[in-house]
Amino acid sequence: MAKKATSKPVEAQELPKEYVPSLKKVYKEEIVDKLMKQFSYTTVMQVPKLVKITINEGVGDATSDKKMVEEAAEELAKIVGQKAILTHSRKDVSNFRLRKGMPIGVKVTLRDVKMYEFLERLVRISLPRIRDFNGIAEKMDGRGNYTLGLKEQIIFPEVDIDKNPRIHGMEITFVTTAKTDEEAHALLAAFGLPFKKHNN
Repeated sequence: MAKKATSKPVEAQELPKEYVPSLKKVYKEEIVDKLMKQFSYTTVMQVPKLVKITINEGVGDATSDKKMVEEAAEELAKIVGQKAILTHSRKDVSNFRLRKGMPIGVKVTLRDVKMYEFLERLVRISLPRIRDFNGIAEKMDGRGNYTLGLKEQIIFPEVDIDKNPRIHGMEITFVTTAKTDEEAHALLAAFGLPFKKHNN
């Protein structure tokens, strides 16, 4: 009997130590200088940074089938290249047959290399695949962070819709060190996030 081939787990994939993501280079070589001029910073330390990206997916049918959450976790791991964790209900909700501690979604937090790699794929490959796409909403959270809501995870090419036909949305939160929404907006736009353009 032939040996069953085993693929390396997504979370175990490693890149060379000297590898630097292209968007990290862009930040250091272009964005820092651009923001220094735009906001008249007196030191590089004042320039806002992207600290992390968190991705949350709620799985509405999880109350009736735990396997759906596990499949969502596997799918998210393929998208981001890092193991996703399950999120659980914090209280009982009888109307939704929800019990405290029940898995209801998946989450992952990306930093440094994985963060920059995901961001590049998001702005250059995935968002342009949205039908009739005309940009993302500009509303920040008032603390220099931004959350992007996506209706369908199938915009990511890593998703095999034939293998897992369930469509669900996700929330992608960009956490920055910016002190104002204006600075956060400028930082994320410089990274390539396609905010909607307003005609004056």
